[in-house]
Amino acid sequence: MKKIVLLCNQGMSTSALVMKMREVAERNGLDYRIEAYSVDSAEKSAGDADVILLGPQIRYKKNEVQKLFPDKPVDVIDMAVYGMLDGKKVVVQARKLMEVK
Repeated sequence: MKKIVLLCNQGMSTSALVMKMREVAERNGLDYRIEAYSVDSAEKSAGDADVILLGPQIRYKKNEVQKLFPDKPVDVIDMAVYGMLDGKKVVVQARKLMEVK
């Protein structure tokens, strides 16, 4: 099982996107655990992640998160994709990042 962690300000604004991503993963038979957390809890919540994605509202924290997890792919979700709650595109982004790892 692969773990995808989404980080945002409070861990709540991404919950709708997480639900869409879970639907995509289930429809496609992908064994992914997808969770959302506050960026402030990243050290505790993202340590076992295979990929970490940041909401566009906290893109400025990307370097800080990458320093916490230098061995993990970290990226920012595109603002338009995030705004449209396009779970499929975010799952595709996560898959590509996990392949690069």
